[in-house]
Amino acid sequence: MCSADQIAADVARALAEDLGSGDLTAALIPEAAAGTATVICREAAVICGTAWFNTVFAQLDPTVQIEWTVQDGARVPAKHILCRLTGSARALLSGERTALNFLQLLCGTASIARAYADALAGTNTRILDTRKTLPGLRAAQKFATRCGGCVNHRMGLYDAILIKENHITAAGSLTAAVHASRQHHPDTAIEVEVENLAQLEEALDVGVDHLLLDNFPLPELATAVLRTAGRAQLEASGNVAIADLPAIAATGVDFISVGALTKHVQAIDLSMRFEPLS
Repeated sequence: MCSADQIAADVARALAEDLGSGDLTAALIPEAAAGTATVICREAAVICGTAWFNTVFAQLDPTVQIEWTVQDGARVPAKHILCRLTGSARALLSGERTALNFLQLLCGTASIARAYADALAGTNTRILDTRKTLPGLRAAQKFATRCGGCVNHRMGLYDAILIKENHITAAGSLTAAVHASRQHHPDTAIEVEVENLAQLEEALDVGVDHLLLDNFPLPELATAVLRTAGRAQLEASGNVAIADLPAIAATGVDFISVGALTKHVQAIDLSMRFEPLS
């Protein structure tokens, strides 16, 4: 789960973007007016983002009460009521769009992640997410991929070493890049992206921990698994469609990384409906 501080910062930034100097329309509502509202999920989905939703209203008016019928990670059918809100009508109206934006985005991410994870049910291969995330919302989206049953890869450039094609070019060779990484960060696992079986052998010779097999055809993925023989974890990558997953998993790779989980997001259709209380 993301930290409360991270969620609060995400929400504060989003509210500042939307409210600016103040909600001109909600100001037409009497200050003392109260209201109630329900959030409905218009399509089948995996739920994620309740903490961000709650924090929107907590920052606007801590007295707003929210009762959820679901938790993050739950699957719901179309037309399911997710929660009921009661409190200041102004706060409910001002927070509606920001709260729904977080919820629809993160439900969308969790839902596609669940679809990919389900496609590998019964195999030993797991789906990894990537750094192809919306700027400023990486922690949120990576939480959503976990809610959908996938596995987080590195959070950023600071917590793992992944030597890719441009690093190899800049360092002079794959071997040189690995040796330099060990010099600077001797206790950190090293992953290397390889584009062919010759590079695979070079990476195995220098003893890397994890290999990213970039756009390998299925026969070469199977060969890579045989040649590696457990000496490193193997990750298949490269424009992977959900229909491709069973065949890739059948080669025996440990992971399949999918950028589409977080960069090709289709928001879940949600709506908030209000009823006046007083």
